[in-house]
Amino acid sequence: MTATATTTLPAGLTTGTWTLDPSHTEASFTVRHAGISKVRGTVSVTGGEILVGDDLTLSSVTATLDPSTVSTGDANRDGHLKSADFFDVEKFGEWSFASTAVRAQGGDHVVVGDLTIHGVTQSVELVTEFQGVAVDPFGNTRAGFEASVTISRKDFELTWNAALEAGGVLVSDKVVIALDISAIKQA
Repeated sequence: MTATATTTLPAGLTTGTWTLDPSHTEASFTVRHAGISKVRGTVSVTGGEILVGDDLTLSSVTATLDPSTVSTGDANRDGHLKSADFFDVEKFGEWSFASTAVRAQGGDHVVVGDLTIHGVTQSVELVTEFQGVAVDPFGNTRAGFEASVTISRKDFELTWNAALEAGGVLVSDKVVIALDISAIKQA
């Protein structure tokens, strides 16, 4: 979470509880479509917190997301993603992440944790960069983070696809997830 990737806390980040601010936190995804273009979308982060320990290896992260909020800019595609072919939001109305470890790696940190999508839990490693701390005009102390991970749809039993006439499939298995996080320090 710092440029030096030590386990000590970066400047401004203090121990304690930081609550994710859903109105300033975004989970986005990118997936290759028809092998020639990319589809981008978002899913709302509905809650979560970061518990910062005396060093980053003693810290933890939890988050919940609402797949019924998926937005790709196309209502028909969004409806298909919400259906049983993909996310099945009627059956699996919440996704979650719970960290299991934090470690330094190169110039970044990796937050390892259990990601649950579509009722399936897989261990993932989020490469995470600390963006700094600021006090907003309302007196809230905020910390910013960016994180990313690439997952396989098949690992989460999201297997719907269609064959293309020239070969290949309509939707790539590989999905890049990017997170832009704003967390508020709790008293």
